[in-house]
Amino acid sequence: MAKKGVKQLKGDENKEEKEDLSLAKIDQPDNLRHAGDCSEPSSLIHQLGRDLSINCLIHCSRFDHGVIASLNSWFHSVIKSGELYRRRREGGIAEHWVYFSCNLSVWEAFDPIYGRLMRLPKINCSDCFMFSDKESLAVGTELLVFGRDIMSNAICKYSVVTRSWTSGALMNTPRCLFGSASLGEIGIVGGGCDPLGNVLDSAELYNSETGEWMTIPSMNKARKMCSAVFMDGKFYIIGGTGVGKLEKLTCGEVYDLKTKTWQLIPNMYRIRNEGDGETAASSSMEAPPLVGVVNNQLYLADHALKVVKKYDKEENRWETVGPLPERATSMNGWGMAFRACGELLIIITGQSDEGVIEIYSWAPWDGPVKWDLLVRKPSCSFVYNCAVMGC
Repeated sequence: MAKKGVKQLKGDENKEEKEDLSLAKIDQPDNLRHAGDCSEPSSLIHQLGRDLSINCLIHCSRFDHGVIASLNSWFHSVIKSGELYRRRREGGIAEHWVYFSCNLSVWEAFDPIYGRLMRLPKINCSDCFMFSDKESLAVGTELLVFGRDIMSNAICKYSVVTRSWTSGALMNTPRCLFGSASLGEIGIVGGGCDPLGNVLDSAELYNSETGEWMTIPSMNKARKMCSAVFMDGKFYIIGGTGVGKLEKLTCGEVYDLKTKTWQLIPNMYRIRNEGDGETAASSSMEAPPLVGVVNNQLYLADHALKVVKKYDKEENRWETVGPLPERATSMNGWGMAFRACGELLIIITGQSDEGVIEIYSWAPWDGPVKWDLLVRKPSCSFVYNCAVMGC
């Protein structure tokens, strides 16, 4: 569970060169990194042997993987090859970190368990990519940032194994403004717009182990500006706008990975009543639904009413469970992040008059809605992108 106390960060405490010094040791020269190396190739912890050694290491925090890698070449190999993350996944072990961007080219990682905030290396990208609209998705041990280069769509990929950015494989159908979600090493994107502005009903599955995109059956409805989640092992896509319409789509859809079929869910996103003062124009300017799933329960941050709602799958309806943080602000839902992070719901919101961002958490299983302020730091007060990686 996340620590209750707020961590106050000052301006220079989050500089890249001061970020995660333990992880930085992964990239030290071999003569420094393995100065005390005396283990055998088949034995990471000499007395235990390789398999038992790895079984011990998978329980270590991934914040400490850099220190572990610096001990000897065999620890280094297990981590840099990705084997440790594969073994963690096989053992059902994952730490969920939040990755977010409040700057066009700068991404940060936040560990809510220990309240640690770390800056990633800057994306090496063109100005066109930097200033284009972007989406993000964390899959396996990768953070994918979708944007546009000078002549075509582009994907920048950050690996927590190598701690570096590279170019990612492109989708079969270029798109933006889509809904996306991940489950372990796979991710699915659905809907969005193609480069000509056509609203899409197509969807694709990404496998982070192979780095490949595969087209899956198309949805029943074309939609853009939508959101998506995994719940009960199935992919749900929610809200958005359809072809030639200003009003939001109230239907949702669910994709079953086993049967490879889509099922329409009528009125899944009818979350407000007619008297709530929303017009077609305001709806068209609204951000995609702010949703997250904890323990197979879907939650939504209703920015207009400033409340958290819970979805009843059996009754196909939403019920209010409590308020958003009092200081949570957005522009029609834009600029604020709402994500599930393991067993927590996380909100990242900015205070433009103070030039800060604040990160809040609530554990739904821990009782009524009560938001804990985890971090408050100087920053651009608008959250552009946010994704959660569990590995």
